Amino acid sequence: MAKANKKQGLGRGLSALLNDQRTQAAHDLDQQPQAIAGQIVHLDINLIQTNPFQPRTYFNETGLKELAVSIKELGVIQPITVRQTTDNAFQLVSGERRYRASKLINLKHIPAYIRTANDQELLEKALVENIQRQDLDPIEIALSYQRLIEEINLTQEALSDRVGKNRSTVTNYLRLLKLDPIIQTGMRDGFLSMGHGRALLGVSSPEAQLSLYQKIIQLELSVRATEDLVRNLHDADATSKKSKSVSALNYAAEQDSLKAYLSSSVKISSKPNGSGQILISFKTKEELDNLLKRIKSEE
Repeated sequence: MAKANKKQGLGRGLSALLNDQRTQAAHDLDQQPQAIAGQIVHLDINLIQTNPFQPRTYFNETGLKELAVSIKELGVIQPITVRQTTDNAFQLVSGERRYRASKLINLKHIPAYIRTANDQELLEKALVENIQRQDLDPIEIALSYQRLIEEINLTQEALSDRVGKNRSTVTNYLRLLKLDPIIQTGMRDGFLSMGHGRALLGVSSPEAQLSLYQKIIQLELSVRATEDLVRNLHDADATSKKSKSVSALNYAAEQDSLKAYLSSSVKISSKPNGSGQILISFKTKEELDNLLKRIKSEE
């Protein structure tokens, strides 16, 4: 019996200790907000606003619910990061998934790091930290890179240094934004990988891109199979163009020969199947009569 009471006493002591820490943190925050910048405090979750510069725009509901269950059982293991906007208000820098999951279970306080940053620094920190630490999809990363270039005025070279990636890697992400919006949505929903997207960038026609996208989804094609499909498409196009080019060259020679023989304007047009027509122009009836005589003389 005494043993049970001892365990219960230990539980109350631990709970009291946590509550004391939260109370002290809140007191310090009220009295000297700058003194705790960079430290972990337990903030009232209702004092925190989301970050308008957050690169992640889609949060999977199932994933959030699973995280909420984990937080309910284990607590928030990794503190969120906020900046203080006023004496009694904070804005998220990173950790919005943890914040949203905590709200789902009506958590009153959440552990947080407090940083000081202006809006431009906030945007850069949010983008860089989320790119490096969060499981962003390729399109979200591409959009984040684009925002760093456009809103922070970074060059691709400076951006690659800032995020610790090769310049070619940054370029490959940015190129994904040239894909059809339907394909970009498919990548965000997890139907395509970045490898699939890069392969589809090798197809210039939007219609052909969408056609291949449908095949990838329907046949569950791997990146390698997609690359082969794009390569075969290029080979077919190259063969077709070569065939048309040779055909046009041959007809050009015949066209010049007829023009010289008939002393008149001649145009030969052809179709891919080999059929075509010869157009001979004349300006007067006399020219027509001369043409007919030349043609008949060959019979």
